[in-house]
Amino acid sequence: MTTTAPSPTERPVPRWALRLARALPLLALPVCLWRLPYAFNYTMGWREQTDNGPWLGVPYVFGLSVLTELAALATLALVRPWGETFSARLPRVGGRRVPPAVVLVPAALFSLGLLGLAADWVLTEFRVIDPGVGYTNGWWRALATTVSGLFVLSWAPIVTALTVAYYVRRRRGAPGLSR
Repeated sequence: MTTTAPSPTERPVPRWALRLARALPLLALPVCLWRLPYAFNYTMGWREQTDNGPWLGVPYVFGLSVLTELAALATLALVRPWGETFSARLPRVGGRRVPPAVVLVPAALFSLGLLGLAADWVLTEFRVIDPGVGYTNGWWRALATTVSGLFVLSWAPIVTALTVAYYVRRRRGAPGLSR
């Protein structure tokens, strides 16, 4: 039996889903922090030296880190009430149910993209495809592999599981409604 957390959503959210959704932004944080030195041309063991200048590197890296965290935070829509009901503060749609497809389609596409990214990461790390960048020593490679692998390989199945849990929860409908 799956325990559920007390929730203001129509159907109770499984406790595991709530915990995973809350942990996702924290899981993304090491990768975002790992990227920051690249903005200032510190290659952290890369063999290739790039000099994009601060006018390109800083906004790109910081923007990518912010987008990563926003995407991780957006997965909260799969477990929070704002993923099920429009806000009462919105004049025309306030209090109405969000059609499940509005949340499910982007979540499923995002999940598929993350699964593709995870597959690319695995193929690159195990040298099935060209790894692109080499590292000056094994310690930098191990650190990069650990930081990026922990994030990439865990984010894809977590978002997939949250999407499926949202689908199952919304498919059952609101309590007391007959189909």
